[in-house]
Order: sequence, then C-alpha cells, then structure tokens
Amino acid sequence: MGLLIEVDVGPVAHGGHCVARHEGRVVFVRHALPGERVRARITDTGHDRFWRADAVEVLRASPDRVPVPCRIAGPGGCGGCDFQHVEVGAQRRLKASVLAEQLRRLAAIDWAGEVEPVPAPPGPTDGLGWRSRMRYQVDEAGRAALRAHRSHELIPLPDEGCLIAHESTPNVVGTSWPPDTELIAVGAADGPALLVGGESRIGSRVVHERAAGRNWEVGADGFWQVHPAAADALLGAVLDGLHPTPGERAFDLYCGVGLFAGALADAGCRVWGVESSPGAVESARRNLADTPVHVRLQLGRVDARLPALPERVDLVVLDPPRTGAGKAVMIEILRRRPRAVAYVACDPAALGRDLGTALGLGYRLTGLRAYDLFPMTHHLEAVAILEPVS
Repeated sequence: MGLLIEVDVGPVAHGGHCVARHEGRVVFVRHALPGERVRARITDTGHDRFWRADAVEVLRASPDRVPVPCRIAGPGGCGGCDFQHVEVGAQRRLKASVLAEQLRRLAAIDWAGEVEPVPAPPGPTDGLGWRSRMRYQVDEAGRAALRAHRSHELIPLPDEGCLIAHESTPNVVGTSWPPDTELIAVGAADGPALLVGGESRIGSRVVHERAAGRNWEVGADGFWQVHPAAADALLGAVLDGLHPTPGERAFDLYCGVGLFAGALADAGCRVWGVESSPGAVESARRNLADTPVHVRLQLGRVDARLPALPERVDLVVLDPPRTGAGKAVMIEILRRRPRAVAYVACDPAALGRDLGTALGLGYRLTGLRAYDLFPMTHHLEAVAILEPVS
C-alpha cells in the first residue's frame, strides 16, 4: 500500500479503470487513459491476482486527457466521477469499448455500436450539471460530503458543490447539518425536494416527474432515472424495439413506478407488472389509475412472482437492478416464448451474462442501443432487444 510504480497504461476495463502490468502483475489504474505512461500509487493489494492503483502523475499524456474541472475529483478524492480527466466524446468511446468487451466475453456477441449522447439539460453542455438526484453524507463536522472510491471515507464538498448535480437540486453547501445523516437532494419536474435524515426539509417526500406525456409520482428517496432525458430515451428505445400492438399481453418486470407499464397500456396491451418496493407499487397504482383494465400490479420479488404470471405473454420488459435478472429469471421468462423482450441494463457485465443465457435458450439479439446517461462516470445504460430464433 502506498508504493509508487511507473506503468504503461493498457485498455479500459469495466469499473472505471484501465489495465496495466507491473512485474507481471495486473494493476487496475484509475485516473489514467489507454496509451499513457503514469506514476501510480498502489491503493489495494488485497487480491492475489491484481492490485489497484491511482495515477498520481502523468508522464506521457493521451490526447484525450483534459483538465479536471472538480477540485475533489481525482486521486484521494470523491469516488463518484471516474472520467473527469477525459474529453466527453472520448468518455463515450471508452464506455462503448467496455460494453463491447463484456458482450464478447460473456455472450460471444460482436457489437460495434456507439454509446449515444442524450439531450443535455439547460446550462452546461460539457458533461456537468445533469444529475437531478443526489445523495450526500454528512461528516462529523456537519458538512455535506461524498464518499471516496471503494471507501467509507467522506470527502467534504467544495464551496461550489458537486459539479455534476443539476442546478435544480437544493444547495447543501454552507449549512451545518446533523452529523452522520444522509441528505437526499432532488430536482424534480415539479420543483426541488430535500430530505435530511429521512425528514422533509424542502418540498415533499413525494415528487412528480414528467415523461411519455404523463406525470409520474415517485418518492423523493425512491428510484427514478437521474438524468432528465433518461426516461424518454429509454422508453423510446423499448417501444421502438418491441412494436407493441393492441391486445398483446406484456410483462413489466422490476416495474418501479410504472413507466414502461404505462406506455404499454397506452399502446393497448394488457400488462402485468412486478416490483419489490412497496412504495413504488403504491405510486405505480396511482400513476396508472386511469388504466385499471389494462395493468395489474403485484408486489414482490420477480423471481418469486414470475411463475404465477400467465403462461402466454407476447412482450416482456426487464429493468433489473445492477446485479441483473439472473439465469433463473431469464429461463422462466423465455420458456414462455414471448415474441420480443426488451432488457434495460445499467451494468454491461450483468447484461452480458443474461444475454448469454438468452442466446442459449433459442433467442437472438436483434437490437442494442447504449446511452451516456451518466457523463463523467464509467456508467452507461443500454436497451437490448431479444427475439426467438424461429
């Protein structure tokens, strides 16, 4: 720990770092770029096969390197932004490379697509100012802070706050907060909200967002996509891939507050939705109260509820958590032979594993679109369309 080494940096890897080698050992280096030579400080030796390190000095820079805009990004700082040292277009190329590598390795799929930008919110167009939902921790001194990478260490926000936070989120800098509490700052379509230790300080515990021509109730501490353009971008890709028609049966699994279920119902489908969050299900019921004949919502884990859903289904939307749907869920869905499945993924490795399962069950990938919904980070979102081979 703390050892300084010089390495030539190789390709980007899943997780926001690049691969290098030192005396035969793999080293995952953050804050570097492919093709660079850097001096790196070892931060983790707790694995037999690899070490982790931070690039602390650039000896040969990549042409894609840019000055870091945030004062707490970089080695020893906040762990939220992996790519502030990378030009925005190059960030998308790195993400596309990671997605392609995971699909090739885990599903034997050759994909040569791009990670698409989405409309930026008003204001900055340089990958900043987009995140409309922020979670901060309060340190012992009462300052709003963010966690360091792979650590519980808290890094206090600079005076200008978090640079990727949307301007509509409440400002949390300059106020003394109760130590060891969590702050949730939301810039929703109907105005700002701030929860302090779970209690409302600004606005309400329930906010409303706008997508697909509807208003959507969602808890201030619940799940909604954090980029203002995300919901419509993902919904458009799902509908373009599925082509729902009136009278078809559809499952919306991990349905949240009902975004995809509502769009499928509006297209004339009968929809069964499953979600494990009680608060999200209650919001979904209110959001979809005008479609009682078309949408049936069930509270519970998808793997537990899925076997009891109807045997005949035409369309399936999957929007699982970062861990993916998993083999058992994929098998249970695809044995019903839906004519099309839309898989919304926030993790390339989980997507690769689940697509590999689907290909082994007689389905093929007919479409894949990836979106840069999280600039300055290594994260992306993708929508994969699966159809039966015959």
